Amino acid sequence: MGELELELLQGNQEKHISPLKNFVAGGAGGACLLFVGHPLDTIKVRLQTQPRVPRQDVLYKGAYDCFLKTVSKEGLLGLYRGMGAPLASVAPMMAISFFGFGLGKQLLQPDPTKTLMPTQLFLSGCLAGVFTTVIVCPGERVKCLLQVQAQASEGQRAVRYAGPLDCALKLYKTQGIRSIYKGTTLTLIRDVPSNGAYFMAYDFLKHKMTAEGESVSQLSTPKILLCGGIAGICNWVVGLPPDVLKTNFQTAPDGRYRGTGLVDVLRELLRDEGPRALYKGFNAVFLRAFPANAACFLGYELALECLNWLAPTW
Repeated sequence: MGELELELLQGNQEKHISPLKNFVAGGAGGACLLFVGHPLDTIKVRLQTQPRVPRQDVLYKGAYDCFLKTVSKEGLLGLYRGMGAPLASVAPMMAISFFGFGLGKQLLQPDPTKTLMPTQLFLSGCLAGVFTTVIVCPGERVKCLLQVQAQASEGQRAVRYAGPLDCALKLYKTQGIRSIYKGTTLTLIRDVPSNGAYFMAYDFLKHKMTAEGESVSQLSTPKILLCGGIAGICNWVVGLPPDVLKTNFQTAPDGRYRGTGLVDVLRELLRDEGPRALYKGFNAVFLRAFPANAACFLGYELALECLNWLAPTW
């Protein structure tokens, strides 16, 4: 192989990124994702868990109606209700997620000069989904309970939880660690394939948009935002139906559903609302998915660039 050909080949390959850098940069990306995406996540959860009543009597008629009613009743801060729990978990969660994806790529790519196939990228992303469940599940359990309790009409019930820590302590006192980790199986069913689609889409698009002879690390900011936004949409196309099941199971009174909740929640939703119920909150999710994940990957890439400059030997 000639010297010029070798330079072109090396230029188009992604430089090896240490697990530590992936971990730190992933945490920065997770913080960006949360601040951009949490308001629409609140709307999504409230749409998914509102009482099942005749269509003309529903509390929220759609994402925009939910937004208006939330802001008018609770102010703009109402859109950030329940953010304490994910704020404490999303940075380490995304850090572990990017770490898991990087580890998966290393395991499936013994030869660093060869580009991974889409199926290998998907499997690497699936590994990230397995790694993050231990953090995601309790954080989302607390977040969903706090988001849902605020939508109860005044006088219907007293506020049960004063905040994320109070919620976690009361759950633990009630039924121990099992209560905090309620919905773990459904979280795995959601996060393993959706993370596979997420990282596969981003990595694949990033390489496709890189000009021949250039490094993927030189990709422009608009292209990074585009790749990240599309990856976020791919994530939720796969993950929304199990997310609906998970949210309903985690916010239901104890004892309402048996076992993991998968069969009972699915049967009840299909009986009461039909297949459309599995895509409740669709508008809020996809409005959130593009900007939040574009911000996530941009934060990740910028943090990685800073780390490479500050600590090139890591």
